[in-house]
Amino acid sequence: MTGIPEAAAAEHARIAAEVREHDRRYYEEDAPTVTDAEYDALIARLLELEEAYPALKAGSPTAMVAGQAVAKFDKVLHSKPMLSLEKVFTEEDVRAFVTGIRNFLRLDAEEEVALYAEPKIDGLSLSLRYERGVLVQGATRGDGREGENVTPNVRTIAAIPERLKGAPDVLEVRGEVYMGKADFLALNARQAEAGEKIFANPRNAAAGSLRQLDPAITAARPLRFFLHGWGEVSGPMPPTQAECMAWLGAFGLPLNPRSCLTRDIDGVMAVFRRLEAERAAIDYDIDGVVYKVDRLDWQDRLGMVSRAPRWAVAHKFPAEQAQTLLEGIDIQVGRTGALTPVARLIPVSVGGVVVSNATLHNEDEIARKDVRVGDTVVVQRAGDVIPQVVRVQLDRRPAGAEPYVFPDHCPVCGSLALREEGEVVRRCTGGLTCEAQVVERLRHFVSRQAFDIEGLGEKQVKALWDWGLIRGPGDIFRLEEQDAASLTPLRNREGWGSLSARNLFEAIRERRRITLPRLLFALGIRHVGERNATLIARFFGSAEALAEACLTSEERRAQALEELQTVDGLGPIVVEAFGQFLAEPHNDATLRDLLSLLDVLPPEARASDSPVAGKTVVFTGTLERMTRDEAKARAESLGAKVSGSVSKKTDIVVAGPGAGSKLAKAAELGVQVMSEEEWLALIGG
Repeated sequence: MTGIPEAAAAEHARIAAEVREHDRRYYEEDAPTVTDAEYDALIARLLELEEAYPALKAGSPTAMVAGQAVAKFDKVLHSKPMLSLEKVFTEEDVRAFVTGIRNFLRLDAEEEVALYAEPKIDGLSLSLRYERGVLVQGATRGDGREGENVTPNVRTIAAIPERLKGAPDVLEVRGEVYMGKADFLALNARQAEAGEKIFANPRNAAAGSLRQLDPAITAARPLRFFLHGWGEVSGPMPPTQAECMAWLGAFGLPLNPRSCLTRDIDGVMAVFRRLEAERAAIDYDIDGVVYKVDRLDWQDRLGMVSRAPRWAVAHKFPAEQAQTLLEGIDIQVGRTGALTPVARLIPVSVGGVVVSNATLHNEDEIARKDVRVGDTVVVQRAGDVIPQVVRVQLDRRPAGAEPYVFPDHCPVCGSLALREEGEVVRRCTGGLTCEAQVVERLRHFVSRQAFDIEGLGEKQVKALWDWGLIRGPGDIFRLEEQDAASLTPLRNREGWGSLSARNLFEAIRERRRITLPRLLFALGIRHVGERNATLIARFFGSAEALAEACLTSEERRAQALEELQTVDGLGPIVVEAFGQFLAEPHNDATLRDLLSLLDVLPPEARASDSPVAGKTVVFTGTLERMTRDEAKARAESLGAKVSGSVSKKTDIVVAGPGAGSKLAKAAELGVQVMSEEEWLALIGG
């Protein structure tokens, strides 16, 4: 793809898929298969790739809040999103965070940026809603916008007050449910004695305890709670984070005594080093320190990106290392055909957690580190996917260890695996004839961020493929009809019964209604992740408009793609990938098939009660009251579409000093032009 190496795109796609699967296991099953450090390392690698190639940010897990409400609890829509935090790992990263705040707000170098620092507890995020001082609801974070109603269980936690004296009529607070280390060990001892499930760590124990259908089980578990923020609040609040936390604590809500206000970077780094030194002695797990801009008016101006607030960051503790033996190198084939080498290790404990695999990225990385089967390698639980192989201990290399020869044929289908000139990734040429690619595409189609069909996971997709029951996405929605006419119904096959088959068909029927962004993401178009799928869907507005623009003629499609390039945030790489997908007859047929089978809903509306909702806005020239990024973020939060160029579809051009060709284009097309002051007056300042 123009402007981005194939290797980077392939690695990013593979890592993103792995993050999504880890999110599912962590948030929905309370049974993660990697440690937090390994997960953070995975996210860190995504961010590293996205910094080098910004187009890869499209729909990346780094732009999404992980987790999803599971079906066994009633769903709760959060009045304000519960976002996750960006992570940093070094003092230089912290300084860059503060510099970014200064640049965004255009602060003088002398102006103090005070930060509120608090331990980052490894627990489960919880929202508590009080009305007239009475606890009425407790909900998990879920996907950040919709969580699980766990109110009966929350009422069993002694640290959470049922009533607050003097609180506003509506007060929603957020915090972390956790389990102390000593309590965790005692619980596991009781579990083992009773022959029950042993929890892997205190976080899993806390999450599993809170999400019990029987509140009596939760009541028997030693759960605790610390407040760290708030959501919806009726009435005025103090002007700073530190004052707000003290104000909330005065109502009887539990605050972490290790939280404090700092005046500069030296102050937060002193807090970080102190907590890192105390970490082992603290009776609950912490994996870093959270820094929040203290002034609330600055927090409001900074706003948020799709996944996290701009005004807060989590500074993670450094990784740990260990040595182990590399037993073999396995080759995995992703849905794009990329061949990815994974080191198979003799299991080793790294910081108390057993790891057995590590990514090797590609054949060049293997050659650069001279990794050979039989080598003793240093493994680190940060800085890369799963853990990272940091280096080889050459002085311990066994005699006869041969350089690794990367395969030139696909290990799944046997097709030739080619490496194009200038690229580092080797890719299977089998395409849709390669089972690994087809099955992986189908798995992506039903994954949590896509169609999210309950009961149709990796194993089920593979089984249905093996039995010849599905060959493409549309077959999933014909499965019940085909099963009824089959001589061997699904319920008679191994691993399936009447109830499981009936539940699957019901889950599929429920997913016949889906939003356009999720449908576009589910198609697995290169570079079109969740964020870009949303941008594309908002541009077209509906499935009918998309079909009219892209599925009627090549001329109409070319026109639509040209207009699509004006959308702010959609680069030419994304638009080109989207166009190439549509130009492939097989993909065209697949999309038409799905549109005939599904009830596709328009994308979720942004703010609709503002004077600029639904309008396309272009900013040009120098803005004096706010930065360009702040102006765009504010416009989008009000439901406007921000474009990078002026066209006949532009509604408003906001022009500051130095405006040039865009201003001339606006005059030529008769587009409304206003100054920055006029724009601020329109949107309310």
